[in-house]
Formats: sequence, C-alpha cells, structure tokens
Amino acid sequence: IISRESTKTVFVLLGKTGSGKSKFGNMIIGKSVFQVDGSANSGSSRCQAATTFNGEITVVDTPGFFDNRRDKVDVKPEIVKSITECSPGPHAFLIVLKVEKFTEQEKQIITKIRELFSEEAFKYAVLIFTHGDQLDEGETIEEFVSKNKDLKELSDKCGGRCHVVDNKYWNKSQEDPYRNNQFQIRQLLYTINEMVKQNGGRCYTNEMLLAVEKQIREEEERTGSRELAKKNVTDFFFKKSAGIDPEDLLGASLGRPENVKKVLSVVFGLTCATAGAVLGAAVGAAVGAVAGPAGAAAGAAAGAKTGAAAGATVGGVAGAVGGYIAGGWMKRRR
Repeated sequence: IISRESTKTVFVLLGKTGSGKSKFGNMIIGKSVFQVDGSANSGSSRCQAATTFNGEITVVDTPGFFDNRRDKVDVKPEIVKSITECSPGPHAFLIVLKVEKFTEQEKQIITKIRELFSEEAFKYAVLIFTHGDQLDEGETIEEFVSKNKDLKELSDKCGGRCHVVDNKYWNKSQEDPYRNNQFQIRQLLYTINEMVKQNGGRCYTNEMLLAVEKQIREEEERTGSRELAKKNVTDFFFKKSAGIDPEDLLGASLGRPENVKKVLSVVFGLTCATAGAVLGAAVGAAVGAVAGPAGAAAGAAAGAKTGAAAGATVGGVAGAVGGYIAGGWMKRRR
C-alpha cells in the first residue's frame, strides 16, 4: 500500500545563504520549525522539511545551493536529501532573494539560477523577496524588479510571479496592507494555487525524479514506511552518485537535460530514451498525471486505467491549496 505522503503539495525553498529562506519558511508554516542562525554566516546548513495544514502541505528548506562559497563536500548530501524529500517533485519552487543593492554576487546568483533551471521548471517557479522594508516608500516589488534588467528577465522566466515579505518589520498589522506579511503570504498562496491550475494539477518532475520515486515506492512496499524508504534511497543515491559533481545533481533535479542524462546513467543505469517507458509504467499508475512533464507517454499509456483516477487525485492539489488559503493558515495566523 502506497502512503498518501507522495501526493502532498510540496514547496521547495531555494536561494543563497542569508537570504532569509528559513524565516520565510517559518512564515508559511505559521511557527518556528526551521532553524535560523543569527550569526554572520547565517542560514540553514542542512535540508529540512516540515508540514502544515494537517500534513497536506510540505515545505522543504534547503541550504544555499547557489552559493559559490559553500564547500561541495558539505552541500552534496543536502542536495541528495532535498531530491528525495520532494519526490516525485515539488508543486512550487520558491526562489528567495533579498531587496537590496544589486551587486556582482547577486548577478552571479541569478545567472546560475538561469543556467540550472530548465524551461519546464520555470513554469513552477515564484520569486520571493525578503527585507521588504528596503523598498522605497509606496514602491511595489514589481516596480523594484523592473529597475534591474537581470531581475526583470528572471521574473519574466517565472511568468512574472513575484512577492515580497519582511522578516522583521511587517509582522504586525499596518495601515498599508501591502506591507503586511499576512497579506503577502495570502497573495503568494493564491499565486501558487493559480500556477498549480495552469500546470494541470501536476507537480514538477523529470526522468531522474521519477527514477527516485520508483525506488522510494519499492522501498516503501518492502519496509511499510515512506520515511524509512526515503532514508534508504537517500543513502543509496548518495553512494551511487559519488563521482557526480553537486552542481550536476542540482541541475538534474531542475531538469537540465545533460545533467538528467548523466544522473540517470550513473545512478540508475538508465538512458533518457528508455526512462520514460520504464518509469512511467512503474510510477504512472500511482502518480497519474505527474508523469506527463517527463514525457513518459508510454508509461501513461501503460497505466491508463488507473492513471486517470490518480491524475484526478493529483489535480486536487489546486483544491488543497485553495482550502489552505481559505481555512487553516489564515485562522492560525490571526
């Protein structure tokens, strides 16, 4: 029996160290669950996951994967863990940046994001800006973004989806509703709700992520526990990927074709040509419409009878997020 956990709505937080990812994740959850370090080298050092809305929403907080200064040896196991935590793929990539003076380092971060994200992954991406108090008086985040060519191009890649919060000053009610975290989080969740609908209720996935999900499901059948299954697959994945550069692993999780091909071959012994049919048939019946983005047409056909019903379940993600907006979160935040 496959657990319901694999069909939860998943948000993944991405960004550089010190961008305020963990604090922002705590805003979504509604309480402090992600560790926040107040030191100069602030930021989470490991991948963490937490749930809210009766376990229907999972938020995955990641270390600064886009930081050039981070040691590859340290970051690699966290990339692997983030891949298994969000399996078979997230419904939203929340790219966290700061409202701040645009420096060469920020430009490098944006360049790396654009290099690693596939066009398909960008369909599931939203820009989140922290430190909203740095906006000029009366300025919106869209106006701030429009001032910088690189930010504007990144926003366009994300379908113009961008929101702003402030980790310090916007927690209390203010006369200006725009400068209020509750208002901004609610608007963000509406944006995600609409994005999920536009994506057909499917989470983002690709052949590599489907291969991971197949391994997890097989382990879950054997152990009876999805958490134990994820741990075992994380250990397996880390050992098998010993010769793979961490950036290639991150690129594979975000759909960069050459990275997906490499990880499939080294870790799972598959080619992209065969992965669609093999993985789609194995996972398609359980995940249904999720197999679509990976191009697993053969698998979709193989699992057609049960895939339709499963696809309807996955499509219900939009309804789950809508209920999340209207119900639990706002009530708990008041």
